[in-house]
Amino acid sequence: MDVAAKEAAIARFLHEYPQAADAGRGHPALHGCEEVRWSEFSGCPAAIPVLLYGLLDQAAAAEAQRVLTNTMFSIAEMNPAMPVVLPFLLRLAGDPQVPERSGLLDRLVTVADYSEPIDSGNEAMALWFGNDNDHPEREQCRAVFEQHASVVAMLPEGLINPDSRAKLRQAAGLL
Repeated sequence: MDVAAKEAAIARFLHEYPQAADAGRGHPALHGCEEVRWSEFSGCPAAIPVLLYGLLDQAAAAEAQRVLTNTMFSIAEMNPAMPVVLPFLLRLAGDPQVPERSGLLDRLVTVADYSEPIDSGNEAMALWFGNDNDHPEREQCRAVFEQHASVVAMLPEGLINPDSRAKLRQAAGLL
């Protein structure tokens, strides 16, 4: 999906959930998200804060997650902005008041999966997903998970299945 299509998806989201643009303003987990120059990342629209705020709106949270996922991932890779989005998502996941929290955790598991290093000896994987030298966001995301290990450690059991929980704990260096 190109940037114009992502921007159109966000515009549709805002049209359907106009209140979502203000839902999370002032939430401590999102402090600084508006200062990021999102559009300077390849393939990233400028309106990422709208989706982050939408994650805090009860009515819009599921759709905000869907649009954010489609904005930040393609079939074989994640957007180079993911290491910058990830701290906001992790802090939100640590807040028990966040609507659709289990869905947010599922998305974090996806980030953990996409962040795993590609075995350079596996030609098929390297062809499909590219090598790690071409995708520094993988290593950067692994570092973000480790920096936020305390948040991952505090996530209560039962929000996601045990394998997904283990994946997050592994990504955070807790296993």
